[in-house]
Amino acid sequence: MFTFKIQDMKKTLYSLFFSLMLASLSAQPAAKFGYVDSDYILSQIPEYKAAQNELDKTSAQWQKEVELKFAEVEKLSKAYQADAILLTDEMKKKREQEIATREKEAKDFQKQKFGVDGELFKKRQELVKPIQDKVYNAIKSVAEKKGLGVILDKSGQLTILYVNPKYDASDDVLELLGYKK
Repeated sequence: MFTFKIQDMKKTLYSLFFSLMLASLSAQPAAKFGYVDSDYILSQIPEYKAAQNELDKTSAQWQKEVELKFAEVEKLSKAYQADAILLTDEMKKKREQEIATREKEAKDFQKQKFGVDGELFKKRQELVKPIQDKVYNAIKSVAEKKGLGVILDKSGQLTILYVNPKYDASDDVLELLGYKK
């Protein structure tokens, strides 16, 4: 039986897209490639280092608070387990409820600080995004000045940072597949 996982399909489509893009770009002699190391660039920018330091300090402070809250939950839980034999059903219920409440408060605090839309994310957006935008605009300017069609980022995973829109073959691929824009 033939099974095709979504992961495999995504990999295949990504490979196909990247191959078509490279073929399209290489078929046009004016397209040139360049690359940058964004980690290196950012490490040379004092404002970025300062922003990272501030984020690290804030993160460490919040992490300590989270750990204290969970340590308190653990302490309450151990005390409850030690006292459980001596407690009435009503007292057990009350202590279990207190432990559950404290654990929920700790998890909520952790999510508030470190969650997807948490305060750390917002602070990172506030401090780092303007620097990243400045770097992107500089990359775009360099690409245009040097006549480069594509700029890749070699730090971490290979990432396309800039592509000159005149080399976009997406509509051509859709047309070839029989779709209209």
